[in-house]
Amino acid sequence: MSAETYRDAWGIPHLRADSAAGLARAQGRVTARDRAWQLEVERHRAQGTSASFLGPEALSWDRLARRARLADTARRCFTALERQDPETAAWVRAYVDGVNEGLTTGEPAPEFARTGLAPGRWEPWTPLGVWLATHILFAGFPAKLWREHIAAHLGPEAVALFAADGPGTAGSNGWLVSGGRTTTGHALIAGDPHRFIEEPGVYQQIHLSCPEFDVVGLAVPGVPGIAHFGHTGTVAWAITNAMADYQDLYRERLRRTGAGVEALGPDGTWHRAARHSERIDVAGEETVEVEVIETGRGPVIAGGPEGLDDGTPAALSLRYPPRVTADLGFGALLPLLRARTVADVDRALDAWTEPVNVVQAADTGGGLLHRVAGRVPVRPEANGLRPVPAWEPGHEWTGWHTPPRAGLTDGVAVMANQRGPATHLGVEFAPPHRADRITALLAGRERWSASDMPTIHTDTHLASATPLLAHIKRLTTATTPTTGTSATQTTGTTTTTSTIPTTQATGATGTTPLTPEAAALGARLLAWDRRMDADSTDAAAYAAVRAAVVRRLAAHPALAPAAVAPAYPEVLQPWLALVPRVAYALEHLLRADDLYGVDRAATVRAALEEVAADPPAGTWGDTHRLAPWRALPDVTAPAREPGLSGDHDCVLCTSPVPGLTDRAARGPAARYVWDLADRQNSRWVVPHGASGAPGSAHRRDQQALWLTGELVPVVTDFTRLSKESDD
Repeated sequence: MSAETYRDAWGIPHLRADSAAGLARAQGRVTARDRAWQLEVERHRAQGTSASFLGPEALSWDRLARRARLADTARRCFTALERQDPETAAWVRAYVDGVNEGLTTGEPAPEFARTGLAPGRWEPWTPLGVWLATHILFAGFPAKLWREHIAAHLGPEAVALFAADGPGTAGSNGWLVSGGRTTTGHALIAGDPHRFIEEPGVYQQIHLSCPEFDVVGLAVPGVPGIAHFGHTGTVAWAITNAMADYQDLYRERLRRTGAGVEALGPDGTWHRAARHSERIDVAGEETVEVEVIETGRGPVIAGGPEGLDDGTPAALSLRYPPRVTADLGFGALLPLLRARTVADVDRALDAWTEPVNVVQAADTGGGLLHRVAGRVPVRPEANGLRPVPAWEPGHEWTGWHTPPRAGLTDGVAVMANQRGPATHLGVEFAPPHRADRITALLAGRERWSASDMPTIHTDTHLASATPLLAHIKRLTTATTPTTGTSATQTTGTTTTTSTIPTTQATGATGTTPLTPEAAALGARLLAWDRRMDADSTDAAAYAAVRAAVVRRLAAHPALAPAAVAPAYPEVLQPWLALVPRVAYALEHLLRADDLYGVDRAATVRAALEEVAADPPAGTWGDTHRLAPWRALPDVTAPAREPGLSGDHDCVLCTSPVPGLTDRAARGPAARYVWDLADRQNSRWVVPHGASGAPGSAHRRDQQALWLTGELVPVVTDFTRLSKESDD
């Protein structure tokens, strides 16, 4: 086999080989050379061995990975792939061979010397393990623990109040514009996946070419092919998270016997559970032993026969499709690369497993596709809401849902994790603001070109500000024209008439006036354009008031009891933290008919006064800064990360956690525009650069463009590229 590696001006690898297997090997090799340390980190995550070099902070993840049987599931899936689809299995093996070659022949990344590690050997199943570890929390099954937790403290009706895009989920924007709405007469697909921003990035720009196919797209480092976002020249596709619910938690009753552990089944009898122990090495500390138990429902991920760490009698097992079927959906990857039409993409996606996505595709023949792809089990509604008792009948999986399909409206299709074609497959979805805003922007122009799309990518209008601003309006406009005049004001749904003794702005819950500073701040926010721009002082003021409201609501005696989370593993705690939950559900909480007696007008008044007394010193971008995750501290990283425009509910979705931090750990992990009229008119960008190697000129060379919304040209003509090496 022969393969050639080329680079464009941005260091993006363009690979050409004489076969699909040779190309996979080249992809593995170049990924290892560009991102050796990232691959080492991902391999350890998949195996549950991260704490061996990252220390105690990674132990909770390692426990989950071991107890959820991630590596074992990946091995099972690869064994089944070899039996059922030997061509794809051989293709994955070729990629792994390339990774191992690249790790041993390339210049060692400096992180290996810092940690005393040597690059570990990849096994044929490792890419499947990387995929599984990347997506095991993608569906947000810990949200079921939150619903149970909040219902226990505030009652079942509280579940709907806190329904929102949770702090641990990931989403995307995606829109498809048909040829009838473009300047070329051919479709455009554009968007941006929202994930935790890591350095190096979670997506790898790459070009793969062989006699069978020629594809550009965004690959997941450690996984062959191009799964989520690709353009073959005649057909292109992209995904958003469907927000489907396809993982279940079961409460287990376990007991120890002389022979091991037994679990009470739905038939009323005790059944032997698989059990063994594993040891986790922890840098700087003693080795930790973890008990791994698996019942007929699935692996036990929390608790055990003795309960949780605090003694609470509980054990939770996780049931997830690849563990049940031994199929991770890798059978879709080669057919996607070979696709020429939307019909080809459609057929390929019938083999997709997880994560469950909404897919948009278009081809040069005018074909369009808008469908859900992935496996969602058929089971009772209760399974989707919270953990269900394993010892009671009626909670079994009984089949798989047929993935729904959808069409276009006015020549466009927009998905941003809102309720859509996957509505009956999920429980909670993202608020509709991003989707509504994209739809409105697209409606504002009759014809669109690829170069127009960044105006949508970077839109910063914050529609979710409406409920808080409505409270502020009631506070700052409750005035009386003359002393002693009767005035009518509204509090919630109650209208009262009272005599206001002054002409100053008054609180909606009484006659105590706002201070002049708070009244001025309120008036300023009501005049604000609702754009979360990095250089906006008004956006900074709004964010400060919002954060103060969140903190005060979370601390209120009516809600504060929910702040004490149950003793589930640390890795699941972000879903159980009260302040982020209040932050992301703030619209619901401010609009509800009643919030357990909380005086929301008084809360907003106090927040206004607090911020007016100590206003932000600068702009939104001064505090709303990028917070990328790095496995190790990077001495070459900027001392001060760049400021960002956008917010959680903006199309430019850079997510702070109001009440905790303005910094954004999540945001657009890439941006893309696929042009079906001319692939070389397509564009893309990532938050940092194509290389993960410290010192590389392409480590962060795309960041300035990413910050401003500019995109890098997609180059597919090999004569315009620089040849790097021959194999």
